[in-house]
Amino acid sequence: MADHVDCVVVGAGVVGLAVARELALQGREVMVLEASDAIGTGTSSRNSEVIHAGLYYPTGSLKARLCVHGRDLLYAYCADHGVPYRRCGKLLVATASEQLAGLRSIQARASANGVLDLQWLDRDAARALEPALECVAALHSPSTGIVDSHALMLALQGDLEHASGLVVLNSPLAHAECAHNAIYVEAKDGTRLRASTVVNAAGLHAPALARHFCGLGARHIPTAHYAKGSYFTLVGKAPFSRLIYPVPEAAGLGVHLTLDLGGQAKFGPDVQWVDSADDLLVDPARGDAFYAQVRKYWPGLRDGALAPGYAGIRPKIHGADASAADFLIQGPSEHGVAGLVNLFGIESPGLTSALAIAEHVGHLA
Repeated sequence: MADHVDCVVVGAGVVGLAVARELALQGREVMVLEASDAIGTGTSSRNSEVIHAGLYYPTGSLKARLCVHGRDLLYAYCADHGVPYRRCGKLLVATASEQLAGLRSIQARASANGVLDLQWLDRDAARALEPALECVAALHSPSTGIVDSHALMLALQGDLEHASGLVVLNSPLAHAECAHNAIYVEAKDGTRLRASTVVNAAGLHAPALARHFCGLGARHIPTAHYAKGSYFTLVGKAPFSRLIYPVPEAAGLGVHLTLDLGGQAKFGPDVQWVDSADDLLVDPARGDAFYAQVRKYWPGLRDGALAPGYAGIRPKIHGADASAADFLIQGPSEHGVAGLVNLFGIESPGLTSALAIAEHVGHLA
């Protein structure tokens, strides 16, 4: 015997909570199943907490469209709900003349994506904003910001519960059966539910979870790849008031400087392809390479000023030698299973895009 629930969302990270909130605000009955003992303990708790402007992503891609729209939704949401944030801006810097073409390319792509507030700065103009910076040119992105991601998730959970939704912790999913007019999901404790809609928002574990959905064709499930990113924190105060990003590298955005709302600076993440989503220990030896990377744009970084911070895992759906994949948001028209929506590869800019992803899923579910 299975209890009926209209919508089940698997995963209580920032994207899962945003999706659940959206569905609940549509008047639907929503239950979120979270494997851990708290919300937001996965990728949502191990990122840079940056609100991205939408500069980098291929024009027309889901990442580009959902980031730009999500950024605007997120700033408005934070202002309306008292979620701490700051529109601090960022400088995207070229530290060598051979990077100038790449910087121009990013400027053009950003414009095509609808990001119209970028400013090109020569070295002197960039250093007028940030005197400790070294570069040959920079793009100033005033619409980039930072957010308290945990406060955001608590606000989303509050909205969900106010709309009669429910978050159930310590409830890992064992398997699911896709029937003609319902999806039967069973938690590892034996609880069985019959749902009209199921959203797989399990982040790093979304592909593995999808393989436990009987009736979903294996060809629709991408292979999970894990790109670990380590962060090192700055001992002492940073001489910057804006985020500083180098021209992007393969699989990531380079070893950048970000600030939290308390002013603490951290550097990272780097890119390290690993075999497990649980490989979260920071190797202090990786900090050696950070010094060389950071000193390209901040020559004043002192020896011994970086301390191991934390690590996160990017939920990639492409390998180290492949080009970056777009978000993969699958509805019934893609995989043929009524009521099922899979969210695969929701890496950066997933935090920024969360509310826009939720809107998108709301039209599919």
